[in-house]
Amino acid sequence: MKRILYFLSFALILISCKKAADETSSKTDKSAVTEEAFVPAQPVEAAAEVSNVSNNDVSLIDQKIIKNGTLRFETADMNKTAAKIYAALKGSNGYIQLDNETKGYNEITRNIVIRVPNQNFEKLINEVTHGVSYFDEKQITSEDVTEQFIDLEARLKSKKELEARYIDLLRKATKVSDIIEIEQQINVIREEIESKEGQLNYMKSRVSMSTLNINFYKPTSESGVTVSYGDKIVNALKGSISWIPGFFIGLIYIWPLFFIAVIGYFIFKRKRKKQE
Repeated sequence: MKRILYFLSFALILISCKKAADETSSKTDKSAVTEEAFVPAQPVEAAAEVSNVSNNDVSLIDQKIIKNGTLRFETADMNKTAAKIYAALKGSNGYIQLDNETKGYNEITRNIVIRVPNQNFEKLINEVTHGVSYFDEKQITSEDVTEQFIDLEARLKSKKELEARYIDLLRKATKVSDIIEIEQQINVIREEIESKEGQLNYMKSRVSMSTLNINFYKPTSESGVTVSYGDKIVNALKGSISWIPGFFIGLIYIWPLFFIAVIGYFIFKRKRKKQE
């Protein structure tokens, strides 16, 4: 009888140990599945950017600098100054974006806008401003767009990779509804790619070619040859006519005095008749 009791007790202990082991294994599997299910997926675009940054040494990236300048100064010889600017331009491999001349009442002004390679920007400024003693305005700006440039390139690369995956899905699609949906997504991505390519090309243009706005002028006088006789006659007529509106406005202010003067004249005339 004792042997039977020992045997039953031993069997119960084995069964309880097996159940505990099964429960522990089940909990471990569920925990592993739960953790795997809730692992956040890394966005495609962000992953591309992180990969791009990690693969490029920041110290090896060329800085992208946008340079612009504005100059305004007085000159004694308009033609000589323009010739000097054009000569400096040839040596800097630049080109004229705008060249216009205007004539005002007191001065002649010429405005020349130049696009010049970034590396020749300072050289051109030094040659153009040589001999200028005073500037009405001189402003030189430099904008570092390296970070924006890298970010734009990374986003463009990720969009192109995403487009390639959608194109691959389109080849494998068999349902008409799936084909239409994938094509719509490809069109949206293609528009984003073209937009970012346009932004990148515009930024490359501004980085590679700097802009210099040169404004120079020459004062003129009425007795100088720069003012024609026809202009003098017109200016004289304008000056003689300009006082007429002011004259009538003055009359409106003093009309009570005229009224009193007229009444006084008639009273004086009556008294004089009575005396006669």
